[in-house]
Amino acid sequence: MTLEPFGARLRRSMDDRGPLCVGIDPHASLLTDWGLNDDLAGLERFSRTVVEALADRVAVLKPQSAFFERFGSRGVAVLEKSVEEARAAGALVVMDAKRGDIGSTMAAYAETFLRKDAPLFSDALTVSPYLGYGSLKPAVDLARESGAGLFVLALTSNPEGGEVQHAVRADGRSVGATMLAHLAAENAGETPLGSFGAVVGATLGDLSSYDLDINGPLLAPGIGAQGATPADLPGVFGAAVRRVVPNVSRGVLRHGPDVAALRSSADRFAEEIRTAVATV
Repeated sequence: MTLEPFGARLRRSMDDRGPLCVGIDPHASLLTDWGLNDDLAGLERFSRTVVEALADRVAVLKPQSAFFERFGSRGVAVLEKSVEEARAAGALVVMDAKRGDIGSTMAAYAETFLRKDAPLFSDALTVSPYLGYGSLKPAVDLARESGAGLFVLALTSNPEGGEVQHAVRADGRSVGATMLAHLAAENAGETPLGSFGAVVGATLGDLSSYDLDINGPLLAPGIGAQGATPADLPGVFGAAVRRVVPNVSRGVLRHGPDVAALRSSADRFAEEIRTAVATV
């Protein structure tokens, strides 16, 4: 049975739980901060604790695939379990894998994360369009078929991104703006929210020169450790702020392994985001 489209499920989850997305980023320094070893046992304990603490209360959990893949097949098995348990508890899972390739290779990446019966099936996947937006077609098509979504890198928070994303094409439009236009076309006519979103950094300042009205979600990294705050969101995203899914990772995860502290931190960020969005 095909799932209800990701955009509709995300809109409902954001309305019910608030729009917060929390990363599951078990990198070595966080494992150490939690008093865990940088090994498979530490990975399992970290991931299980984050899911236990947050999957029943935040709208979205976003595991970073790389931090699981570095442990090989056993790490991927932990990722599979984390995805399964997070979705079972009601959180939507955005797999942060930033896949991007062409032809049959892109189709295989899509099948890994977007085929309904795949062990790593996720509600949405981050993808890179910088082999050309058309290279994403296998992922777009399978996401539609499965009721899943995509988050396409458009205006990212890392300083290096600007050399590609702000580059101006022959038609006078920047590469980042071109990606936003493609996504608006994918989401045309969808209600209450399209399933094809953009990754747009919360640290980028005033983005009023870009048309963020893509009728889809905007995944916004940069809240917390990267320096942006929930209060910054209206100034960055303007009228599109109600479609923003702010991502916080270290700002919440640093409070582990105490489950109550993780929950308290996530609840605090969620409330601050609600308050900021309500001002628009």
